[in-house]
Amino acid sequence: MSASQQASAPRFPRAVLFDLDGTLLDSAPDMLATVNAMRAARGRGPMAMDALRPVVSKGARAMAAAAFPDVDADERNGWIPEFLEIYERELGHHGELFDGVAEMLAALEADGCAWGIVTNKPEYLARKLMPLLGWETRCAVLIGGDTLPQRKPHPLPLLHAADAMGVAPADCVYVGDDERDIAAARAARMRSVVALWGYRLDEDDPQAWQGDVLVETPRQLLDAAAWPA
Repeated sequence: MSASQQASAPRFPRAVLFDLDGTLLDSAPDMLATVNAMRAARGRGPMAMDALRPVVSKGARAMAAAAFPDVDADERNGWIPEFLEIYERELGHHGELFDGVAEMLAALEADGCAWGIVTNKPEYLARKLMPLLGWETRCAVLIGGDTLPQRKPHPLPLLHAADAMGVAPADCVYVGDDERDIAAARAARMRSVVALWGYRLDEDDPQAWQGDVLVETPRQLLDAAAWPA
């Protein structure tokens, strides 16, 4: 390849898909406001962020379990509609992008890389965030946990998103902070990046997830060499 061809060649993957909570967005403060509203309604004091943050990527049921560990699981699960209703009110009021995410997305776009989101968050809630973040025209595809018959760790959402972007799975990279993200990428035959800045339990071992690369911060992804080849 000539020097001019090298200069014009894309630095980043052709397409990148991201998980949302714990990968692009630090939504734990919104989630904390939600569970603390539920706790207050039941005469309980506020929960500490440190107790909730590790389970945010595990979903509403896991957060409810962390907030009400003494309540029967069936009863807690009956509170999920309440959780979602309160969370919709708190959506975008407390959380923020992880440091470096804005710059990283801008670098991808400048290089001609399309990017989208595949999350297990209900689609209607994820879509409400897009204009709040200024992403409604920038995000090429958005797949929620209820968009399709299957959700992560099943590969279908990732495969559907790649198809919607017009790229082969082999030309796409998935970035996520949870084991389900990496399992879904592997099943979709898609390269993967483990976002170590996200939410995880003390007993989680990201090294065992078999991601292609592990990255400490979003800013590291400004370096093309940090992406899986």
